[in-house]
Amino acid sequence: MTEGREMTNAIPLQRMNRLIDEALEEDLALGDLTTRLLVDEKAVGRAGAIAKQDLVAAGIDVFGAAFARVDANVAFHAEVEDGATVESGKALAHVEGPLRSILAAERVALNFLQRLCGVAMLTRRYADALPAGSPTRIVDTRKTTPGMRALERHAVRCGGGLNHRSDLSGGIIVKDNHIAACGGFVADAVLRARRGAGPTHRVECEVTTLEQLDEAIAAGADTVMLDNMDLETIARAMERAVGRAAVEVSGRVRLEDVPKLARLGVDYISVGALTHSAPAADVSLEVETGDSSRKIGFGRSRPRK
Repeated sequence: MTEGREMTNAIPLQRMNRLIDEALEEDLALGDLTTRLLVDEKAVGRAGAIAKQDLVAAGIDVFGAAFARVDANVAFHAEVEDGATVESGKALAHVEGPLRSILAAERVALNFLQRLCGVAMLTRRYADALPAGSPTRIVDTRKTTPGMRALERHAVRCGGGLNHRSDLSGGIIVKDNHIAACGGFVADAVLRARRGAGPTHRVECEVTTLEQLDEAIAAGADTVMLDNMDLETIARAMERAVGRAAVEVSGRVRLEDVPKLARLGVDYISVGALTHSAPAADVSLEVETGDSSRKIGFGRSRPRK
């Protein structure tokens, strides 16, 4: 684990806007033909992002920013903060303004919101599986959607997880291919990393056997990553590592394994599924036009054709 501190929940504004602009370019490069044909250019409306299931909010500001990037005249109001638990049927946010602009931004705004809430929800499930009072932490990996890392890492934090290193410059992790490149010897790879590391750098080493574990610790690894070990082997590894190195467990960690691993005393459980396999949350945009009794539902968890 290379980032052992709590992370701020702020999303870099420039990165967020760039991602939104790219998504809008996919959807609106040639305009919104249907909306242009059906909706008067002077029409105004109000729309709410409604949870269709119990969920964990993440990406509320991204949702609002998508509308603003289309039209600065669309007003945005968040009803909840990121990280909040939202019951089915409750509103996460509202937008109000030119109806054409609301409909043009609707799909992109929902895609971001559904994706990020889904990541937060799955992370919360893993975090909640930890025994009460356990110091073990759930962390993400770099197995993120290309281009979406900053947003997905934010969603992990909203769900109660920690972020691992953000990129390859964010920490030293000696993995299997690094070991192979150093002749196949764990100790040699760790010693080389240790010699080149700065005074504040920690060295983590991935190991797949107890023998590699012993080599890594003896060579000065600060953290050992137990990769794809069964629970019995992890228990034996903990006996050897306690007081000598921090322990991260990685590789096909199931939700039901979390409390067992925590009770063994591991420091970190890294779960790639938080970002590569989280299902989209079910959120709908409901638009009200001049007659408030008329509501049109758009964009449930399936993409609009």
